[in-house]
Amino acid sequence: MKRILVPTDFSEHAEDALKVASQIAKKNDSEIVILHMLELPHQTTDAIMGGVSIPETLFFMKKANEMLDEVSARPYLDGIPVTEIVKLDKPTHGISQVSKEYDIDLIIMGSHGSSGIEELLIGSNTEKVVRNSEIPVLVIKKDISNFNAANIVFASDFSSETKKPFEKFLNFTKFFDSKIHLVTICTPNSFKPTHAIQKAMGEFISEFNLTNYSTNIYNDTNIEKGIINFSNSVNADIIGMCTHGRTGFAHFFNGSISEGLVNHAVRPVITFKV
Repeated sequence: MKRILVPTDFSEHAEDALKVASQIAKKNDSEIVILHMLELPHQTTDAIMGGVSIPETLFFMKKANEMLDEVSARPYLDGIPVTEIVKLDKPTHGISQVSKEYDIDLIIMGSHGSSGIEELLIGSNTEKVVRNSEIPVLVIKKDISNFNAANIVFASDFSSETKKPFEKFLNFTKFFDSKIHLVTICTPNSFKPTHAIQKAMGEFISEFNLTNYSTNIYNDTNIEKGIINFSNSVNADIIGMCTHGRTGFAHFFNGSISEGLVNHAVRPVITFKV
């Protein structure tokens, strides 16, 4: 894990994400790229195109760079290589472009967690990044002074299309020597016989060299509650899952579940695109 991208709006939630990034970076000798997206009002953008508001644009860029300098000077970032970027673009597009340009391995973003998501880069922007990013996205919900990934839940239907993102998930867990709790949630609306689920999970994991793991079937009223309640039952440090681009989560997941977990789960959520 060479480079970690942390988008920031200078809120405390973005700070929580940066603190987690610093802990992961120190553990893996990674570089952190801190990105601030400067999205100016539409009328200002029009003026910029006409060459009228260039002074205002330069002022905002200067202030953003000054604030990034302050953030980069945080004591918890001591000893970590840090790159600062201010980009004039829409958040989701800018994050995607910077991720490609800097060969980012992991994106870490902050959110309000169970209280909802309201600020820039938090909420609809976070959900768009989660849904469309080709790079794993770790969403942090609160200040975590001692980030741990010893217990990780991976919730899935264990279909064939989840095998490639699961490989990325395994690469992430290797950094932390994690125990993996594989789980399928069974609900009244998505019921499958136990023997069918066990067969699917058995065939899935037979293609991977797993040692420290468990397989689980968890019953609940809906998938989102099932994932959260199961994660609570095993005291998971992180909830992992696959996303399916613009169409939401494939088969086992859909858009409402992705948004629900990003918004409501107190635990960190990491996603890997199918």
